Amino acid sequence: MNAEIITPTAELAQRIAATPRGARAARHLTLRQLAAWGFAEDGEVSAAAQQIVAELAANAVTHGRVSGRAFEMRLLLFPEGTLRIEVSDARGDRKLRYVTDPEGEGGRGLILVSLLARAWGVTERTVGKTVWAEIGTGRAVNGA
Repeated sequence: MNAEIITPTAELAQRIAATPRGARAARHLTLRQLAAWGFAEDGEVSAAAQQIVAELAANAVTHGRVSGRAFEMRLLLFPEGTLRIEVSDARGDRKLRYVTDPEGEGGRGLILVSLLARAWGVTERTVGKTVWAEIGTGRAVNGA
């Protein structure tokens, strides 16, 4: 069986310092890129994407950081109306924590990601891992 490969209409890939400032920069970069692709800064797509990037970047900085290594953020806009957000870090040895204990400290970011995204997951890499999430944009895209 042949799987159809869908090529993104537009893509942004950026290496960002694995620091709290870098995590904030990722969120702002997302807002600017989505605006360049025609999404309203105060719209639902931008709000959801910024929140997902904030959570995934914070996890990359807090739990996936390796001294001297940046994390990578990719935004991929697909023609059928899907935005895929990917955040890659250099730590493959640390598994994701999905905390449901209301008394626990931290670990709730992935719950938020799961509520905002139509799908999300983790892809292991040769070095590290990529955590990805997909959201619907509400419109098909021919070119950005």
